[in-house]
Amino acid sequence: MKRYIRNSIILAGFIVLGTLNSCKKSFLDQKPYTSLNVSDAITNEKDMLAALNGTYSSLRSALVAFGGASVASTTTNGFARNIPVIGDLAADNVFVSARNSGRYLTFGAYTWTQAAVEYRDIWANLYTTILKANNIINSPLAKSVVTDQYKGEAYAVRALCYFELAQFFARPYTDSPASEGVPLVLTFDYTLKPKRNTVGEVYTQIIADLDKAYTMAVAYRGSGYLSKYAARGLEAKVALFKGDYPTALTYAEDVIKNSGFNLLASGNVVNYWAATAPQTATKNETLFEVVSDNVLNLATDELAYMYSQDGYGDLLCTPELYNLYSATDVRKSLIKAGARTNAENPAYIVTKFKSVTDDRDDKKVIRVSDVYLIAAEAAKGNNNEPLALTYLNTLVAQRDPGLVYASAGSKLLEDILVERRKELAFEGDRLHTLNRLKRAITRSSVYPTAALNIPYADFRRIGPIPQTETNNNPNITQNPGYN
Repeated sequence: MKRYIRNSIILAGFIVLGTLNSCKKSFLDQKPYTSLNVSDAITNEKDMLAALNGTYSSLRSALVAFGGASVASTTTNGFARNIPVIGDLAADNVFVSARNSGRYLTFGAYTWTQAAVEYRDIWANLYTTILKANNIINSPLAKSVVTDQYKGEAYAVRALCYFELAQFFARPYTDSPASEGVPLVLTFDYTLKPKRNTVGEVYTQIIADLDKAYTMAVAYRGSGYLSKYAARGLEAKVALFKGDYPTALTYAEDVIKNSGFNLLASGNVVNYWAATAPQTATKNETLFEVVSDNVLNLATDELAYMYSQDGYGDLLCTPELYNLYSATDVRKSLIKAGARTNAENPAYIVTKFKSVTDDRDDKKVIRVSDVYLIAAEAAKGNNNEPLALTYLNTLVAQRDPGLVYASAGSKLLEDILVERRKELAFEGDRLHTLNRLKRAITRSSVYPTAALNIPYADFRRIGPIPQTETNNNPNITQNPGYN
């Protein structure tokens, strides 16, 4: 049985922005589970912690209402599956097997529409989480070391949500900061029908929130919680996505030199991915991950179910990606050559995510390996190629000991991007990297014939504003191509 968010303090069913007004008489007028008003829901540090735990749970899945006078509730899927799957499948890292469960077929074929449930769920999930984070951030509870920590983590959660929204629903900052982004909502008001802020304004808010998190969330509570250096790692990535190479390098080096987090060593790679429990006291590789356990999970809607042959096993690694790994690359051991259909023999089966029974695999959001790649690319962009090679080769030495890069110029950038693809494969990074670099998606024949070449200008490189939002909010505009 699926288990959902259990939080007795916050409005666990906050509705996504577009449905707020249409549903206010049938849903928002209901009291929270404790019969407390929203303004009174957080009255002490224990309440705030409970609210924060519910906010973290919401990153995985959130109870959201859709509809008008008769409200139907559903559980939306965010980091549990949709976010990492689309980030690879809508690019060129994975494809849907010919023997499949019928999920995500439109993303392999590039045929989704404005009514795509997957994009609707990402939007709803992230805005629901933002509203919960806002409830913590705007709490009038007296300032203390503890409340600063919890509010700092809530700022980081909000920043992460807006960063994901900007990546999925807006053209990259590197395209045009003045283009339409997503609505910024920083307080709870069900009468709002917000317009879209610009991409630049959204990034400004993300950075401001991460700056607050960096100074407030100073305690490390484990990899399932955002902390000072998880926020700084995310901010390095945000700066990279802006094309702000000096800042990206500064922040990445702050994490590398000062965080105390260790780069995953080659001998630990397989065991690292086989582990199902988040880190607690140790600082090994994972700066932040979205946790699913044997109680709080989305069962067959979890990420591992799409890759594991004990689940649906629908998603397979493309031959092109598999062939990038040399025989001595430890990461190749996370992909098994097997068979799925007569035509898919060999089928390259991803074993990075295994647990589909008791404990579910946690979804990595930011890892130290990513930070080394950010540092390498930012150093290259900042015209410091020796430093770029240092960071690149430091990572590669723990993945493929026989490989040492000595490239320069455009070849060095390509080498960094190849290592980025290999290291972060199946974690949802690929589509967003190709978008920020404004590169075409070039696919092989394992994909549908009509979806082999997706130029950057293709309107589907970003998702549609969900139909539930445009139906209920006359002030919001749809992305071009989806009307």
